[in-house]
Amino acid sequence: MNVVFVTHAYPRWDGDVAGSFLERLILALSARGVGVRVVAPADMGKGGKELRHHIPVTRVRYAPARWETLAYRGTMPTATQSVAGLISAGSLVWRQARTVSRLWREQPFDLVHAQWWVPGGVSAWLARRPYVVTLHGMDVVFLEHTAVVRPIARRVLRGAAAVTAVSSDLADRAAAVVGLERARIVVQPMPIEASGFQASQGGGGIVTVGRLMPRKRLDVLLLAVVELRSSGRTVPLTIIGDGPERPGLERRAAELGLAGQVRFLGEVPPARIPQALGNADVFAFPALGEGFGLAAAEALMAGVPVVAARDGGGVSDIVPEQGAGRLVSADPRELARALGDVLSDPDARRLAAAAGIALRHRLAPVTVAENFEALYREVATRA
Repeated sequence: MNVVFVTHAYPRWDGDVAGSFLERLILALSARGVGVRVVAPADMGKGGKELRHHIPVTRVRYAPARWETLAYRGTMPTATQSVAGLISAGSLVWRQARTVSRLWREQPFDLVHAQWWVPGGVSAWLARRPYVVTLHGMDVVFLEHTAVVRPIARRVLRGAAAVTAVSSDLADRAAAVVGLERARIVVQPMPIEASGFQASQGGGGIVTVGRLMPRKRLDVLLLAVVELRSSGRTVPLTIIGDGPERPGLERRAAELGLAGQVRFLGEVPPARIPQALGNADVFAFPALGEGFGLAAAEALMAGVPVVAARDGGGVSDIVPEQGAGRLVSADPRELARALGDVLSDPDARRLAAAAGIALRHRLAPVTVAENFEALYREVATRA
C-alpha cells in the first residue's frame, strides 16, 4: 500500500508545530508498512526534496521566495484576499497537482490523501487520481462563510473516494453546506502522542491552551474569573499560547484587576504541553466552533477536568456534559458556575483520568493509523 499525502502544513524541523499531527500519523503508517510520500509547499524559497525521519518530502516551489508565505503561518485566508495572494494560491494548487501526477508516474501509488479540501483537496482532484479528503476545521469555516467556493468544494468532496472529518460537528456542517450525504463522511480524529502526559496532582488553578485569537473567546474566560472572585473564590488562571489577541487580553486583565491572578506564558512547543499543563485543577476551553478540540483532549489525558463551550464544535466529541467535564454556554456567569462546580467536585479528577485513558487508546497513533490503513485498502479495492 502506497499513499501520497498532499498538505499545506508539514513540519520543517523537529518541534515545528505546522502539521505535526500529520507527521505523527505518517510515521505510524510507515511503521505498519505503508509507503508514504509527502507533497507540501516550499517556505520562502526553501523547497525541493528531503527526507524527514525517513519519509520522502517534496516542498513545492510556487512563487518568488518573498511571496511563498501562504503556508506555515496561519495567514492563508487573509492572504488570498489580495490579487497577489490569489495568484500564489492558484499556483500552489496547480503545482502540487502536477507534483502528485509526476510522483505517480515515477512510482505507482494506490491513492492520494489530501489534507483540507483546499488547497490539498483541489490539488488531488486536479491530479485525477483516486483520493481521500480529510476536513480539519478552518476549511469548513471557509466553506460556511464564502459561498463562491462551494461549487468547487462540492466537486472536490463528491469526487473523493472517501471523505473524513476530525469531528462529528465538522462532518455535520460540511455535509449541510455542500449537500453531501452525511453517511459518506467518516469521523476520524488525528492522532495524539500521549506518552509524555503525566497525571496532574492539582493545585494549579485554571489553565487554558490555544492560539490567542477572537474565536478562542478568552475575554469571556477573564470575566468568568472575575465572577468566581466576586463569589469568594480567587483562583489563578494560566494562559498558554500566543497570537494577535494577546496585547488586548493583557490590557483587559489589568483593567479587571486580574494582573496578579493571570499568567501569560506565551507559545509552548507541543512536546512541552504536558509540562505546561502542570498541576491544573481544571481546563477552560470557551472556544467557538473548534474543528476537534485538541487542547481539551490533551487536558483529559493529563487527568484534568474540562469546562468547554457547548458551541465549541468538535470538542463535544471529547468533553462530557457531566463528570469529567462540563459543556456550557459561553457566558461568563455560566462558565464561572461550571468552573466552580468542577473545582468543588471530589470525583471530577478521577472521572477525568478515566476519560483520559479511553482517549489515549482511541487517539493513539497506532490506532489511528490502523483505521486509516483500513480505509485506504477499502478505497483501493473500489478504484
